[in-house]
Amino acid sequence: MRILVQKFGGTSVATVEKRKQAAARIREAREQGYHPVVVVSAMGRQGDPYATDTLLARACEERAAIDRREMALLLNCGEIISAVFMVQSLAAAGLPAMAFTGGQSGILTERRYEDARILAVKPERIIKCLEEEKIAVVAGFQGVSRDGEFTTLGRGGSDITAAALGVALQAEAVEIFTDVDGVMTADPRAVPQARPVRVMTYNELCEMAHQGAKVIHPRAVEIAGAGRVPLRIKSTFSRGEGTLVTDRHVDASPGETAIKGDKTVTGLAHTGGMARIELTSGEDLNRSDLLLEVFCLLAEAGISLDMIQVSPKAISFIIKEAHYRQALSLLAKTGLKINAATGFAKVAVTGAGMRGVPGVMARVVQGLKKARAPVFQTTDSHTSIACLVKKEDLPRVLLALHEEFQLSSAADGQKNGNY
Repeated sequence: MRILVQKFGGTSVATVEKRKQAAARIREAREQGYHPVVVVSAMGRQGDPYATDTLLARACEERAAIDRREMALLLNCGEIISAVFMVQSLAAAGLPAMAFTGGQSGILTERRYEDARILAVKPERIIKCLEEEKIAVVAGFQGVSRDGEFTTLGRGGSDITAAALGVALQAEAVEIFTDVDGVMTADPRAVPQARPVRVMTYNELCEMAHQGAKVIHPRAVEIAGAGRVPLRIKSTFSRGEGTLVTDRHVDASPGETAIKGDKTVTGLAHTGGMARIELTSGEDLNRSDLLLEVFCLLAEAGISLDMIQVSPKAISFIIKEAHYRQALSLLAKTGLKINAATGFAKVAVTGAGMRGVPGVMARVVQGLKKARAPVFQTTDSHTSIACLVKKEDLPRVLLALHEEFQLSSAADGQKNGNY
């Protein structure tokens, strides 16, 4: 049985007309000999009748707090509604289908009500549905614990659902349908010259996703990569090829076999709404418990840190602005001198092939110099170089770095200044 998993985001199923377009994509898969398994997200955005944020706002009208268990039940509703509506659209198009919750599709998770990790997938009911020549429509973003509690996979969890089912069902591919034509070299709203990347590796996409690119959840890429199931990210509303994500680049002339690895620089990712905190001390932090106290205080409060730098007399890191006041209140207990501010953005130059390649940082600095943007902090890994800049400098920085690494031509397979 040839299985193809197709995931449709909230904007792709929000209206009757958009669901008709999604149904046309599903019909094409059937006509090509596939048995489609369709994964759907909750419909629309806040204000739309069945959007998750709308349901949450309604639930808080009488009481602001919601217990975690009941919150998970509520958050499951949006995707279930989408699945039923999608089945109706497919039936109207003459395509028999059945809707499944995450639990009914066999997705077993750890017993956490939010951000649960998938432990196993038992897709027997999905396989039975496909054997009956029906399309399986699965509510994304959710699963069930071994004791029957409904759980959620976190924001972007429908991507994780699609990847996990793709691996469990040994699908030929997982298609992620969205409202953009594939993975872009940068956010096209900030960089008009951004272009779709036609082929990239799991490593490249995973790094972009971790650094802030919103096109797919990084965990979904990790799952697909581990199972070696190809991903294709494409638009529901256009006929573009989208982006193929696999484990290598292949670019050869007739009679030749040329295999390329990860590109030095694949694209740019950014995250706004960040605050920077620097803590200083007159004594060596390694000789006291202050270093441990700082990280334990923030960890116990559930505050995630990024761009962490530690020296004998200083600690610096960034956090989301939403946690800024809480963090300052907690850190005041340490007695350390606090220098903190909001209004920052993190920009990352990503490329899983930059490991061991000299000169990448020099070009990053050259781009920042052209943008006339001061840098407040940097971190790097084998696959990215991240810089902290003021939010008002972000548009200039993205444009300058995109030009410095010639990413418009790189997306089309031309030379992009890779070494």
